[in-house]
Amino acid sequence: MSLFSYQTIKNILFKLEPETAHLIGGLGLKAVAYAPTILKLAKNHYFVQDPILTQELFGRNFLNPVGLAAGFDKNGEYITAMPTLGFGFTEIGTVTPKPQAGNAKPRLFRLKEDRSIQNAMGFNNLGAEYMVKRLKKLYFFDYPIGINIGKNKLTAEDDALKDYETLLHTFKTYGDYIVINISSPNTPGLRDLQNEKFITDLFTMAKSITTQPIFLKIAPDMEAQDAIDLCTTAVNAGAAGIIATNTTIDYSVTEHAKDFGGISGALVREKSFKLFQAIGKELYGKTTLISVGGIETAEDAYRRIKAGATLVQVYSMLIYNGPKMIKEINEGLIELLKADGYEHISEAVGADYK
Repeated sequence: MSLFSYQTIKNILFKLEPETAHLIGGLGLKAVAYAPTILKLAKNHYFVQDPILTQELFGRNFLNPVGLAAGFDKNGEYITAMPTLGFGFTEIGTVTPKPQAGNAKPRLFRLKEDRSIQNAMGFNNLGAEYMVKRLKKLYFFDYPIGINIGKNKLTAEDDALKDYETLLHTFKTYGDYIVINISSPNTPGLRDLQNEKFITDLFTMAKSITTQPIFLKIAPDMEAQDAIDLCTTAVNAGAAGIIATNTTIDYSVTEHAKDFGGISGALVREKSFKLFQAIGKELYGKTTLISVGGIETAEDAYRRIKAGATLVQVYSMLIYNGPKMIKEINEGLIELLKADGYEHISEAVGADYK
């Protein structure tokens, strides 16, 4: 085993508290941004680029369909390093209007027996102003970036719309798409905003502020029909797409869970897929769908693609597998597409409904 293999690094990091390990890993990614030779070598090794995977979406080129989900890069500090890990795009945040510390520690837990993560972070971030400063430094960085936005913890539910209005104005000329996050379980009252009136008001307002594609990210714990109705409302009100799903608060999925926070990783895989599939049956062909939740293999990703996903995202399974997983997913997708006789990934998107 190489001294610098991910398994070696993981063995060291897993001896530390999860949040400490994340901080140290992040410092490494920030350092890599100042080492162009390492950036180039790592990208050449991990990044898979093939015409069969390349898609043009809302005016941007996505060289492969596997992206980093929100929550890993809360403050936009690791953007430059993401292509070196093999990702075709990244999503930063969740960012709130004002900086906030998040919930009390400990708030991040490994469920190692279940290959999953449980977090109660609470949108800890340095705020919108800091994020804009980070984005302004990316003058010549040609890589798709999504910005995930959420309300501040202390903002009352009745004033939530104002927080999203502020964020939409702030980021209307940055990034390539914006994600409305009302599905995290770690901000009190946030999931209560998953209702048709708020969604209609939010996306109607958003359309008057920006031409950026705006996505709605939903929780996996909704009843299928409720999720379909909510997503349909969002699309009718101007949403460019749906991201499904966020973390689950169904603690019955494992005996190792805490009784707070959201669970991601392998434990949410089937729950996330079933809800995504239900949404896909209704909305495939009507909007852009992105699937996230426990994706670990090319087969996982391909199943989501055939169920309607144009793009997929990962986070927790990256912690357990390292960047080789991204390479293996993309290389595996190429093999699966060719085995089914497809010449381009777009032919497989929604194949279950064609």
